[in-house]
Amino acid sequence: MTTTSPAAISKGTPLLIRIRRWNGLGGLLPLVLLIALYFSISIKSPGFLSAGSMQSVATQAAPLVFLAAGLTPIIILGGIDLSLAALTTLSSILIVQLLPPLGLGGLLLVLLITTAFGAVVGFIHAVAQVPSFVVTLGAFGLYGGLALQISNATNQPLTKHLDLVTWTTSYIAGIPASFVAAVAFVILIWLAMTYLPLGRYTYAVGASESAALMSGIRTVRLRVGLFALAGLSAGLAALPLVGRTTYGSPSLANTLLLPTIAAVVVGGTAISGGVGSVLRSLVGALIVTVVQVGLVVVGVNAVLQNVVFGAMIVIAVALTTDRSKLPTIK
Repeated sequence: MTTTSPAAISKGTPLLIRIRRWNGLGGLLPLVLLIALYFSISIKSPGFLSAGSMQSVATQAAPLVFLAAGLTPIIILGGIDLSLAALTTLSSILIVQLLPPLGLGGLLLVLLITTAFGAVVGFIHAVAQVPSFVVTLGAFGLYGGLALQISNATNQPLTKHLDLVTWTTSYIAGIPASFVAAVAFVILIWLAMTYLPLGRYTYAVGASESAALMSGIRTVRLRVGLFALAGLSAGLAALPLVGRTTYGSPSLANTLLLPTIAAVVVGGTAISGGVGSVLRSLVGALIVTVVQVGLVVVGVNAVLQNVVFGAMIVIAVALTTDRSKLPTIK
C-alpha cells in the first residue's frame, strides 16, 4: 500500500486538472460530448439526425432519466444505490398485479411501495451505519428474488387499465410523453436541490459530513428522504417500460444498473460526493442512450454494451473524483 498526502493526490495531472475545470463550467463537457456523439454517429448513419430517430432516443432514454434523477442526489450525498434497476423490475410486476383490480389506486400504491422500500433502505443505511453499497446490494438481491417469486419467473401481461401506462407511448408536440414526464421529474428535483434546504444540506454532507453534523444538519432524516426519492424514481421508471411492452417481467429493467450509474457520473456528478447536478445527469442519460443506439448502428454486439458502460464509469470517475477526500491509495 502506498500512501500519498491529500494535497498531492488532489493536484492530479495537468490534463486531468484542465478537464475538471472545463467540466465545472456549467457541465459543458458532457453537453459537448453529447453533440459530438450525435454528429459522429450521423456520419455512419445519416438518418440518425432525423426527427424519428431523435424520438426513438428520447423514448429509450426516459426510464434511464427517471433512475438517474433519483440516483444523483444520493451520489452527491456521497452514497450509492445499486438496487434501483431491480426495484424497477419489481415495480413492473407490481403494476401488472395491482392495476387490474385497483386501477389508478393500484398505480399510486405501487409508487407508495417503492418509495417505502427506498426509505427502509435509507433508514438501515443511516441508523444501522451500514455502507450504502452493502445495503443496496442486499436490496438488489431482495427485489430480484421478490420479482421472481411474485411472477413465477414468467412475463406477466397487463390485462386491464392499460391506459394508465400506455399514455407514456403517446407524444406531446412531437416529443415522447414518457420523456416529457421524465424531464419534468428532473426539473422538480433540480428546483428542490437549488432552492430548498434539501439541496444545501445534501451538498454540505457530500462535501464534509463531519462539518455538516457540527452545523446541525440531521443527516439521518436527509438520507432516508433521498433514498425514498430514489425508490419513487424506480417506480416511475417502470411506467414507460410497462407502457411500451404491456407486461411486467422479472428481468425487465435488470440491464439498467450500469447505464444508470454511467449516466450520473458521465454527466459530471462526482462519485466522491459534494459536486453534481440532476440536470447534468439528464445530459448523461442522453449520452448513454446515444451510445447504446450508436453501438447498434456501427454493428457492435449488444453483449459488449456493459463493457463500454463499465469503461465509461471508470473514465468518468477518474475525471470527476475529488482526490482530496482520498488520503490513501490502496
